[in-house]
Amino acid sequence: MKRKYRRWLITALVLNILAILGYGAHYYKNKLPAEIRLITGEETEFSFLLPFSAKIEGDSVGVLEVNREPLEKGSITIDLSDTITMRAAEKTSATMELRLFGIFPLKKVEISAVTPQSVIVGGTAIGIHVETNGVLVLGTTSVTGADKMTYEPAENRLKSGDYIIKADGTKVSKKEDLIQVLKESDGSEIHFVVRRGKENISVAVTPVRTADGSYKIGTWIRDDTQGIGTLTYITQDGKYGALGHGITDVDTGVLLEVGSGNAYDAEIIRIVKGQPGTPGELSGVIHRSEEERIGTVTKNTAQGIFGEVKKECAAAQNGITMDIGLKQDVKKGKASIMCEINGSVGNYEIEIEQVDYSNRNHAKGLVIKITDEELIELTGGIVQGMSGSPIIQDGKLIGAVTHVFIRDSTKGYGTFIENMLEN
Repeated sequence: MKRKYRRWLITALVLNILAILGYGAHYYKNKLPAEIRLITGEETEFSFLLPFSAKIEGDSVGVLEVNREPLEKGSITIDLSDTITMRAAEKTSATMELRLFGIFPLKKVEISAVTPQSVIVGGTAIGIHVETNGVLVLGTTSVTGADKMTYEPAENRLKSGDYIIKADGTKVSKKEDLIQVLKESDGSEIHFVVRRGKENISVAVTPVRTADGSYKIGTWIRDDTQGIGTLTYITQDGKYGALGHGITDVDTGVLLEVGSGNAYDAEIIRIVKGQPGTPGELSGVIHRSEEERIGTVTKNTAQGIFGEVKKECAAAQNGITMDIGLKQDVKKGKASIMCEINGSVGNYEIEIEQVDYSNRNHAKGLVIKITDEELIELTGGIVQGMSGSPIIQDGKLIGAVTHVFIRDSTKGYGTFIENMLEN
């Protein structure tokens, strides 16, 4: 019995040690970012304060300095519990590998050097109108035929999140294209080309003739969407980023694939204040005219929408130019956001409460809290339509507002500006 008890204790001890090591490794691993960017010619200091060593490897001889020692061809080992300095003389790349006990690989961090960059800071409210790349299927439904029987022609053929891109060889880019193909089918089977995820597949559906003589396949579809958000930045070569998160379909949650679109000036006409459990909203009018068009929408990604501005865009001509701040420049403490609430762009105080350098969720690298009494009085905190509001700290653009906490509208998430600039 004593031997069994001793074995049980030893087993429990070993399992506990392994669990602690595993949790510790996971915790420390997430303290390191997935990538480190350096500004060429500038020395950057890092204080990871991790009880591990790491190996840095690179191919560019003498370009990267670590702790003021040139990284020669090969590698250099550093102690992550100490303050580390890095400097790159020019654009280069390297890899830092964190190992447990110097043996077990935990994480690889990509190191790259980029040229200094400044952008025109946004903060203005914009109206966004985009058309999908194909027709988005929201779901399927039943159809009552001319014979008063119920049919479900698209069930198990078309799925929520599918994009119909061709029907009987005809390109489908809007609802009217699909309606015309159905009209001309005369009830014959239609062969669709559907984009499902990253694949194009073929699907055959036979339309049902209804009592009014029209043909239907029993699908809910969407080919465009619009809304209000905030412009984050404009680059020196006329590219812009906004929202800080992607446009998703309200019914399916799918990130919309943009075929074409435009951003316009928007006028905020009503503010719905945020309440615990209910996010607020900026309601406005989108001025969809060529004179009020800011630029195109060419990309919709998890980090926001992107496109090119018109040469005569007022925001590009009259905006404030500011240096960008990389992840390592961001710290807990006072900061501000820029957004348009009362007809002009205002600067409002916030507090950065958490910084997740690991970048596991690109849209939620920062936790921020609105501390500006005027903004809280106006909106209750963060509301829908403020997504994309630039976050400023120490005179640099370091991020953008992305989400609001449902239970506390004074708090929300932000993304690092470098995540947006990657797009």
